[in-house]
Amino acid sequence: MTRRDMLWRGIGLILAAGACGVAATMNGSAQAMLVFPIALLGLTLMINGKRVAVVLRAERHGHGHTAQAIHAVRLRRTPRRADPPHSR
Repeated sequence: MTRRDMLWRGIGLILAAGACGVAATMNGSAQAMLVFPIALLGLTLMINGKRVAVVLRAERHGHGHTAQAIHAVRLRRTPRRADPPHSR
């Protein structure tokens, strides 16, 4: 896991913990639902890390094929390796 990925996951942890803490201090109030989207965003960041930023960037630019856009970014960032020929 890269440093950048750990940073995104740490931000997600802070968001989720902060939102849950705020909801807990509201003691079951209906206003606790206001921080629910923040908690969900935090959980998403904790699970997916930096890929969330790539998805948001792809969606912002109107990609109809978000999965292909993410895969293309991954292929550009990953160094190519020569696969050895298969022996039979």
